Amino acid sequence: DPDWASHSLGIFICLNCSGIHRNIPQVSKVKSVRLDDWDDAQVEFMASNGNNVAKAKYESKMPPFYYKPTFLDCQLLREQWIRAKYERKEFIHSEKQEPYSAGYREGFLWKRGRDNGQFLSRKFVLSEREGALKYFNKNDAKEPKAIMKIEHLNATFQPAKIGNPHGLQITYLKDNSTRNIFVYHEDGKEIVDWFNAIRAARFHYLQVAFPGASDFDLVPKLSRNYLKEGYMEKTGPKQTEGFKKRWFTMDDRRLMYFKDPLDAFARGEVFIGSKENSYKVLEGLPPSTQGNHWQHGITIVTPDRKFLFACETEDEQLEWITTFQKVISRPMLPQEYAVEAHFKHKP
Repeated sequence: DPDWASHSLGIFICLNCSGIHRNIPQVSKVKSVRLDDWDDAQVEFMASNGNNVAKAKYESKMPPFYYKPTFLDCQLLREQWIRAKYERKEFIHSEKQEPYSAGYREGFLWKRGRDNGQFLSRKFVLSEREGALKYFNKNDAKEPKAIMKIEHLNATFQPAKIGNPHGLQITYLKDNSTRNIFVYHEDGKEIVDWFNAIRAARFHYLQVAFPGASDFDLVPKLSRNYLKEGYMEKTGPKQTEGFKKRWFTMDDRRLMYFKDPLDAFARGEVFIGSKENSYKVLEGLPPSTQGNHWQHGITIVTPDRKFLFACETEDEQLEWITTFQKVISRPMLPQEYAVEAHFKHKP
C-alpha cells in the first residue's frame, strides 16, 4: 500500500524511495496519494501508466547481472538504481551500460589499510579476460599487491560497518581462507558501477563454467549478502578456556569470526553443513559450561565437535538460531562437500 506516487512517471512508490525521487525533480514529481490534491489529468496519467508499464519501458534492456535492490538494501544502492533507471535511462539505452558491462574496468578506490586502518587511494583493475580483480599499491607498480580471482570474488555494501555511505566489502579466497578488503569512492555512481562490473564479470565466468544453466540459476550466485553478522562470545575446542567476544559473519556455509569487524582475515572459520550430514543447532549450552558472560547460549553440533556461543540478548540468540537452522535445513550441493573436506583437514 504505497502512500506516494510520481505523477510525472506514473508510478507508485514507498516512503523511502519518495525521498530519492524528490531529489530528481526534473525527472520525477512526487505527491502523496492521500494528502495532496490531484487534478483529473494527473489521475488519468496514473491510470493509463502504472508500475508494470513503467517497468516494461525503463527496464527493457536491463542486463541480467545488474543488481536490483530491495527495500532491505542500503540507501546508496536504491538511489543509484532509481537514477540509473529514470534519470540516466541506462536500461533503455544499452550503450550507457558501458561502465559495468565492458568486461574491463580500471580506476582508483580508497582502500582501508590492513594493519593501520587508514584509507589510501589504490589503483584497481578488473579484467574478465584475465579472470581477476587486481589492485596496486603504487600507480606505476608493475606487480599487483593482490590478485583476486573472479571465480571466488564477492562484493557487498557495508556502509555501517565501514563507516562510509559508499563502503563496499570485497572478499576473495586466499589459500582457501577468506580475505576481506574494504573500499569506497566519493562518487556513488562510481562505486555502484564497480559493484555491477564485478557482478558482470562473475556472470560471464559462470556462463562458461555452467554452460547449461539459465540466467535464473546464475543470477543468485553473482554476489551474496551475508546471512547475518554481529557479536557473540565463543570458547575454544576444549571448552575449558573463557569465552571471548568476537564479531561473527555467516557467509553462505562459512561462519567466520573476527576480533574486529574490519579485520582482513578471520581468526577462524566453521563450516555449517546440513542436517542429513549430522549438523544441528541447539538452544542453550551444556550444563557444565562456565566462563560465559552472556547468558543466551547456542550449541552447534558438527560431525567432529560442538561449538559453543553466547549472545547478549534473547532476540540476538533467536536470530542466530533461525539463521543457522536455515543453513542446516538446506541440502548440501556436490561442490560443498569439497569445501567441508577442506575444513576437516585444516591444520
